[in-house]
Amino acid sequence: MSNTFQKKNFTRLHPDFLILKKSQMRNLIKILLRSLLFFFAALIILLLIFHKGDTPRVDVIQKYAGSPSKFMPLMGMEVHYRDEGDPQDSFPILLLHGLSSSLYTWDSLTSMLSEKKRVIRIDLPGFGLTGPDPEQAYSIEYYNRFIDSFMIKMNINQYIIAGNSFGGNIAWNQALYRPEKIRKLILINSAGYPRTKEKGNIGFKLAAIPVLGEVIKKVTPRALVKKSLKDAYSDDNKISEAITNRYYDLLLCEGNRQALIDIFKQRAVPNPDNIKNVHAPTLIIWGKDDQMIDVSNGLRFNQDIQGSLIRIIDHSGHVPMEETPRAVYQAMINFVQ
Repeated sequence: MSNTFQKKNFTRLHPDFLILKKSQMRNLIKILLRSLLFFFAALIILLLIFHKGDTPRVDVIQKYAGSPSKFMPLMGMEVHYRDEGDPQDSFPILLLHGLSSSLYTWDSLTSMLSEKKRVIRIDLPGFGLTGPDPEQAYSIEYYNRFIDSFMIKMNINQYIIAGNSFGGNIAWNQALYRPEKIRKLILINSAGYPRTKEKGNIGFKLAAIPVLGEVIKKVTPRALVKKSLKDAYSDDNKISEAITNRYYDLLLCEGNRQALIDIFKQRAVPNPDNIKNVHAPTLIIWGKDDQMIDVSNGLRFNQDIQGSLIRIIDHSGHVPMEETPRAVYQAMINFVQ
């Protein structure tokens, strides 16, 4: 009896219930449509206000490729590099920069190291004045072949390799790819392990999102570059206008923004087990205040690479060779000599 009554009562109320639900759905659809229209309108306004096309490479080269810059034809590119210091040095140092950076990130450190060592630094494919790979290939295997080919053309058989962040990941992979050529390895706030608790970099976060990455390729406010630098530094007061301008100009260099998006698309999940197979003498240097790759990663490298040394630098962020070059030099010099 009770069940019959409930069923009849439900049947009587059911049409009203459906009308209510339909009304709510119509309102919800209207809200969603308005939101989409607002989003696309805002996107169009952003494109109109902040749209910035690529800067021709020749113009950026003219501005930044002063002495001692050189260019090497290699793998379909004109690779930008600098070779400084003692030409008789038996084991030169090769310096590899991070994402959206360039060989200029090593300026201050190179001025000190080159008094005692031969120092070679390059703009990796996809960045700086080297620009994009013509085949848009940016896997770790590709960078392994690129570094090896570059050093063969430089007629260098054995060397010390050092890398920061993305460049650090390339450096330790090169130590696995050509262990007979790597005399020593230096990792500076290096990538290699899956990210966990890091705050990250706003520019990289946006570029990694498929739709927003395409927008960033056309709309790149200078303020976004400045914010990304603040994410990388511990002390914002050390970010000069010249540094901001350089990062901004080189990012807008022809093809570099597209290359950054391509790199994020092709990024593989890190396999940290490979790090345990690194046997080159290794020095790990870490800016303690790094918000992009936490200092715990440095401690993990130290644990996984047998016999490695570690130096943690206070009051320094993700790019200590820029922010605290003297401290990085002091950590490196005894190790490399």
